[in-house]
Amino acid sequence: MGVVSFAPGFAETFPDSFRHEALFYSGTGEFVERTSAFIRDGIDSGEPVLALVVGPKIDLLRRELSSDADRVFWADMAEVGRNPGRIISVWRDFVAVHAGGRGGHVRGIGEPIWAGRTADELVESQRYESLINLAFAGAPARMLCPYDLASLDASVIDEAYRSHPFVTAGGVDGYSQIYRDLGEIERPFDDPLAEPVETLEEMTLTIDGLATMRRLVSSRAAEFGLKLRRIADIILAVNEIATNSLRHGREPASLRLWTSNGDLICEVSDAGCIEEPLAGRHRPAPGQDAGYGLWLANQLCDLVQMRSFPNGTVVRVRIALR
Repeated sequence: MGVVSFAPGFAETFPDSFRHEALFYSGTGEFVERTSAFIRDGIDSGEPVLALVVGPKIDLLRRELSSDADRVFWADMAEVGRNPGRIISVWRDFVAVHAGGRGGHVRGIGEPIWAGRTADELVESQRYESLINLAFAGAPARMLCPYDLASLDASVIDEAYRSHPFVTAGGVDGYSQIYRDLGEIERPFDDPLAEPVETLEEMTLTIDGLATMRRLVSSRAAEFGLKLRRIADIILAVNEIATNSLRHGREPASLRLWTSNGDLICEVSDAGCIEEPLAGRHRPAPGQDAGYGLWLANQLCDLVQMRSFPNGTVVRVRIALR
């Protein structure tokens, strides 16, 4: 394979810095075999292990690991990673709590991409897979990301080679020759977002007009049958993003609101530029004055999409109406 270089003894190496590895497998049997071996290696080395995969695969791995399953931290990726913007925060919390034990390393399995992802979720999951290299550069962690060759499009596999410096295919380990370096990853993300078919509401944002904006979002969300708790969530998320835009961005700032594929979508845009690629993806430190808005939006919403262009920034949040 022209995109991989192999090295003798590669599988036995464990760099002191972050190791982010794609595992290419075909079918459930190979998934269980490869990932359970990875988990057992971690347990035998005294490393805390987090398995972040979709629910049915948790059940498969727990059965395979038997009594060892109780030594693993489990989380359902379909819940935790429904919005891929949350996943780095989960890993950071895990590393912060568990790194420093025997050997100092932690390891985990994370499968953020599966065949059921929507097109928008897929793009954001792929962005996450690149950004995690930046978020954990130098960290004492090893993360394995499984990709199912039997169910994923070839373009998805190609992108995995670009976001993972290490790869395993057919039981052989190697280095990806087309991996993006950190300089490319940290540049502002400017892939265009699709325009809505129909905009239901649009308004110019001002500090004095934030209460009007909140009432507008609340009214529209209620009309579409959103439950009260979720109405509160999207009001808080949009208010935080709009406030950030007005305080830290550049005028003009605006709000658009529409529905698509069973989701309520709110978009805040301004003429400023967000240059921090990890904005909103990690929990702000206690006492930190800024950084809460986008992080809260990621925790509250089913999907957050942020794009920064030379002429401005766009942040879209989605909440499912169903």
